[in-house]
Amino acid sequence: MGSSTDGVFPASSDGTGGSPPLVVSSYTLGTEVAFEERARAAAEAGFDGIGLRAENYRDAHAAGLDDAAMRRIADRHGIGILEVEYVTAWGTPQDRDTTQQEKEQTVFRMARAFGVRHLNAGLLEQLPLDVMTKAFADLCDRAGQDLTVALEFMPYSGVPDLATAWQILQGADRRNGGLIVDAWHWARAGTTPDDLGPVPADAIVTIQLCDVREHPMEPLRAESLGHRLPPGRGHGDTVGLVRALRDKGVRPRVVAVEVISDDLVSRGIDVAARTNADATREVLRSCLTGAGQL
Repeated sequence: MGSSTDGVFPASSDGTGGSPPLVVSSYTLGTEVAFEERARAAAEAGFDGIGLRAENYRDAHAAGLDDAAMRRIADRHGIGILEVEYVTAWGTPQDRDTTQQEKEQTVFRMARAFGVRHLNAGLLEQLPLDVMTKAFADLCDRAGQDLTVALEFMPYSGVPDLATAWQILQGADRRNGGLIVDAWHWARAGTTPDDLGPVPADAIVTIQLCDVREHPMEPLRAESLGHRLPPGRGHGDTVGLVRALRDKGVRPRVVAVEVISDDLVSRGIDVAARTNADATREVLRSCLTGAGQL
């Protein structure tokens, strides 16, 4: 069975062949979800795979599931574990304390255990550009050449926009560095398709789809972490974003759906999975048919 992204994006750039899989990111289904329930709900909603955070992985291990058991469960439901995250606090030695170092190693281990060739990273701390660039280069070196580190820009973070993320990537000059484009951050940072101009298509490793409310909340990060909307159901022109990335020639390894919504999670994992899957498929169909924003 093909991916829901068939016809929207060409074969992904990592050599696996076929259109990029449609993945439901970890937060979209909630933080307190047993691994098998996560896999079941994602599969029944029609996703190709799930994302896991380090915290989900540790919870699964604490519940008695080792890596092999998680792979078996995913296989039984016909999905993959296709996204791992999230490496943070890597900007300075002081921020990168023992807890963060252990989390970083856990994310590396997850990626290799499940055959995921990229990992997601972001930096909240406000640091000079040269410091962030050197720290990102070091993070790429620690990850190793078999893993790509995808840097996410976030308007309330030390990497507030696409231009800054691209500067860091250029300055770090690591073959295993890449970028994430998240629809929420794209909209709230005021990004336009013209901003993609200097960025090579193959630098964008993964995209994350969602939508935004009409008016920003304060603080902005609170909106990002609990009040996102399903793709195409808000005011961020998710269809336009997907088209811009497609027309740029971006070939993402995954198309992830990251709708961090307290409302949807409160209505249950199956509602969250189905609502977001249906909304995403509508957006992707619109990109194929030429229809406008829903």
